[in-house]
Formats: sequence, structure tokens, C-alpha cells
Amino acid sequence: MEALIRASAAPDYPAEIVLVIANKADAPGLGKASAAGIQTITILQKEYTDRSGFENALHSVLIQNKIDLVCLAGFMKILGAEFVQNWTDRIINIHPSLLPDYPGLNTYERAIADGRSESGCTVHYVIPEMDAGPPVLQARVPVLPGDTPEILAARILVEEHVAYPAALRLVAERLLNRAPGNL
Repeated sequence: MEALIRASAAPDYPAEIVLVIANKADAPGLGKASAAGIQTITILQKEYTDRSGFENALHSVLIQNKIDLVCLAGFMKILGAEFVQNWTDRIINIHPSLLPDYPGLNTYERAIADGRSESGCTVHYVIPEMDAGPPVLQARVPVLPGDTPEILAARILVEEHVAYPAALRLVAERLLNRAPGNL
């Protein structure tokens, strides 16, 4: 999120971060957003009887705040099909693998165990199927002899901080060209 905040501060960047929502009160992104003067909201899933109630509250907050594009960052919940369909082509996520390889968790461990020569990250559109949406951008990172999951994760994280702002730029420009308005 910090990389998105820094990128969006540039005068020529086509997106503005106006709201950060977390589903955990202690999410580190809340403090980073507040420090940058960005409005924050916490929506605790445990306050709702089911996922649908939580997602309806999330959707309402996004609509009330006139959000055009949702960027998931560290949001470790799978969103339901109805919510995702309401935001078709307007919700993106970053994943620490070269999708379609290694959807889900433990991506670094799996790439190393399989003897892959490279890994990386993928910024992709979110669709109802987990980590299966069309890619916006990928960044490749070599898997080096002696890599541990932690070492590989650190190298991929560096690329994530470059790839996510670049992908957000692409998506925001597409949305701006498709429909007038601000992000």
C-alpha cells in the first residue's frame, strides 16, 4: 500500500487514493494511510452474521465514498461472487507468483520445491475464482540457488512495490479512457 500511496502523490499519476478500508483494526495499512492524510475505515467481519452482510457493508462504503476502483493489498479474505461481479473490471489484486502458477498460499515454498528458475508477482483483475483473473502486469524474479522462502519473498516484494503502482496506472488510464470522471 505504501508504494501505491507514494505513486499516487505524483502530479501526473492517473489515480488518487481517497480511502483505505481494513477488516482488522490493527492493519498496518491504516496507520500508513492516516499518516498520508487518507481517510480510513475499519469494517470488522465479526460484526456481521455472514459474509454477505460484511460485503454489503463494504459495497455501501465504497459507493458512499464514490470509489471507482478497488485495489486489494494485504486483504486476506476471499470476496464472494456477487461482490466481485458488482466491481467487474474495477477491482485488482497483487499475488506473489506468476499466475496461473501457484494460486493461493505458500507460493514461495512451492516455487522452490518445484525447482523453478523464476517466480515473481502478478497484478490481476479479481474475478469470483481465486487468483484466476486476467493479469494486468507481471514482474519476474529469478529463483537463485540457496533461496529460502523468506529470501525469495523479500526479492519479490521489491518487485511488487514497482509492479502494483505500474499496474494501477494502466488500469486507471483504461478506466479514464472508457468513462469520464475521476478516480
